[in-house]
Amino acid sequence: MRGLKKAAKAKVKPKIKARAVKVAKKAKGAPGFVRLPIVCDADLLRTLVRKKSVRVVDVRRAEDYKAGHIPTAVSLPLARLLENDSPERVVQILEELGITEKMPVVVYDDTFGALAARVAWTFQYVGHTNTALLEMTFSQWKGLGLEVEAKENTFKRAKHPLSVNKEMYADAPYVEAAQSQQGKLLVDSRERLNFLTEHIPTARNIPYTMLGSNGSILRKADELKRMIENRGIPQDSEIITYCGSVGTLSGLAYYALKLAGYNNVKLYPKSFKEWKSLGKPKDEFKEANYWDLSAE
Repeated sequence: MRGLKKAAKAKVKPKIKARAVKVAKKAKGAPGFVRLPIVCDADLLRTLVRKKSVRVVDVRRAEDYKAGHIPTAVSLPLARLLENDSPERVVQILEELGITEKMPVVVYDDTFGALAARVAWTFQYVGHTNTALLEMTFSQWKGLGLEVEAKENTFKRAKHPLSVNKEMYADAPYVEAAQSQQGKLLVDSRERLNFLTEHIPTARNIPYTMLGSNGSILRKADELKRMIENRGIPQDSEIITYCGSVGTLSGLAYYALKLAGYNNVKLYPKSFKEWKSLGKPKDEFKEANYWDLSAE
């Protein structure tokens, strides 16, 4: 294990110096803070952790966090957030975690980025724009031999303003209206078979399984852009993502679209579960053949 850690550090170290220079340059406009990209790589996060200029948020179960986590990380299980994800309550959570308005926040999970994406989206929705997804899962981080600790971290309570970004959010009435509006598209991020069985009418399918790559929760931007365009989705469209239940898979799709350069994206966080409970219309492919099961 010690040898693995040394190898991992040797692999990461050359990148850190170059990244640290970029960090310093980016920080000029906002002293003490770095403006994060959509996806934060391990080198940048390690640099920010050492500088004590980031809040790392672990959204796995509390018992998993206690067994080991990225240094300085605080625990925020997704289930706790979803108990009450009203904007007012989410801001209270940010304050409890010691997160100030411009502080960089990096979120990670161990579930291919889907849980982290839902939490990151929620933070940005209530006004914490400087939030990013870690490029890898905790298991991948640990597998590289990178630093891990087991102590529970707490920080002094902070003040954080509430500034809801309604441009990121869609509810059922908005989705229903969008179905007949030119330039607006629905993207279902569930697996292909679930989509074929039933989905919101007019939706197109980009399964979450197509979004990641080996070693990263999301593919490179150009790969995502090419894949999405090949599915007939113009870059100037307004896109609304949804999945089966609480917006986790579709949260990952939301960030995949943003990374690919699609600027006008919304999340329907209550997703297909609410849509069905409201008795809204559904479509299905009754005569799907073998090839329909492939999203390629």
